[in-house]
Amino acid sequence: MFRFKQFTIQDSVCAMKVGTDGVILGAWADINSPVASPRILDIGTGSGLIAIMLAQRFADAHIDAIDIDADAIAQTKENVSQSPFCNRIEAWQTDLADMENEPRYDLIVSNPPFYQEDTSCPDAKRDTARHTTSLPFDTLLHKASTLLRDGGTFCVIIPTSAVTELIGSSAIHSLYLSDRTDIHTTIRKPAKRTLLAFTHNRNVNTHFDKLYLRDANNNISDEYKALTNDFYLNM
Repeated sequence: MFRFKQFTIQDSVCAMKVGTDGVILGAWADINSPVASPRILDIGTGSGLIAIMLAQRFADAHIDAIDIDADAIAQTKENVSQSPFCNRIEAWQTDLADMENEPRYDLIVSNPPFYQEDTSCPDAKRDTARHTTSLPFDTLLHKASTLLRDGGTFCVIIPTSAVTELIGSSAIHSLYLSDRTDIHTTIRKPAKRTLLAFTHNRNVNTHFDKLYLRDANNNISDEYKALTNDFYLNM
C-alpha cells in the first residue's frame, strides 16, 4: 500500500507495482490546450495511480482508465472508489486495439510495457505487463493518434534506449514530438528513462529537458521534489 497526500494506492494483485516511472509520468503529463472539461485516457492503468494523479491535477477532467488485466481493473476500481475523485474516473477492462477509432481525448498517457528481450517472466500476468508483445509500439501509436483530438497531447515514459524507435515510428501515425525529458538517477549516470509528448501539429517546436532524481550529494533533487511535491507525503 502506498499513501500519497490525497489518496492511497493498493497494488497487491497488479502485475506491475507502483513505481517511480508512473509517479513521474502522472506529475509531468500536461494538457497544453485550454479545454473546459478535458477528457483523459490512461492506457494500461494498472493500479490506477496515474489516472488518480491526473484527476487530482485537473479538477474538471474526466478520466478513462483501461487495462487488459481483470485483476488490475478490479484494483483500480477499488483505489478510485476510496479516492476523492471517484466521480470523475471510469475504469474498465479492454484491449486498446478494440477501442473505437474516434477522436475524443485531450490527453492520452501510457506507461507501456517495454521489455523486448526473448526471455519471459515466469509470472504470466507480469510478463504481459512488462513486454511489448502485449502492446507493440506501433499499436500504441496508431490508437493514440486516432483517439487524440486536434490540439491534444499523447505522453509516454519509456526506456531511453527505445526512444529512437518510438520517435522514428511516430510521424507515420501523424504524431510529432513536442517535449522530451531525459531522466537521470544522478548527474553522473546516463538517462535510463525518457518522457515524451506528441501532438498532431507537424510544425511543433520540440522542447528538450533533463530531470535528475538526485543531486551531486546524492540527495533527492530540488527539481524532483518540485515535480512530485503535490503527491508524496515525505521527500
